[in-house]
Amino acid sequence: MLTLHHLENSQSIRVLWLLEELEYDYQIQHYKRDSATSLAPENYKALHIMGTSPCITDGALVLPETNAILDYIMDKVDETALRPDCQSSLRTNYLYWYHAAQASFMPLLLESLIFKRMVNKAPAIIRPIIRLVVKKVKENYLDMRLGKMLSQIESRLAESKWFAGDSFTAADIVMGYCMEVANVRVGMDDRYPNAQRFLTQMRQRPAYKRAMDKNGIFEPLAQ
Repeated sequence: MLTLHHLENSQSIRVLWLLEELEYDYQIQHYKRDSATSLAPENYKALHIMGTSPCITDGALVLPETNAILDYIMDKVDETALRPDCQSSLRTNYLYWYHAAQASFMPLLLESLIFKRMVNKAPAIIRPIIRLVVKKVKENYLDMRLGKMLSQIESRLAESKWFAGDSFTAADIVMGYCMEVANVRVGMDDRYPNAQRFLTQMRQRPAYKRAMDKNGIFEPLAQ
């Protein structure tokens, strides 16, 4: 049976949500982060050489990486509207947002966290210097890129209910975690009403609620 090795407050929530959307038969093994470092415990890291979340096992198979896992699971289902076929009008937008989540959006959100921790964890004597360096990098790179991404998201969601179109797809599952993280880490204020509307309707999906019940308290790392 497929086992989701579920690290708390991690990208693993996407896999859990997909499994609930598909009503797939699976089991779940929970892992707590280290309270001091926020890192995965050693028994989680031992699953795969990269030691990253998410990760599944299925018999002898050990598979990390969000989109690889989602495609692997959807391949096991004869047919699912969560992955539009090549003839669908949703296909192009689906492919774009399904991959943009990990290739473009998630790296920026990770950098945002790293920059915050560079300042917060720097020795007090050099913290003012680190803060100044980080401020310059954010002003000249990160804030600009994040602003463009959030503007693109807002424009896309002004055109349709979900990222691929008016039907829910796996692109919304992959982007959904990014949206939850962005909301607490970089802020999606009143400038982004459609992004906020997406979060509201996403959280109302029965499968998402079931995933949250199995997940427990979900608190994306903010800093």
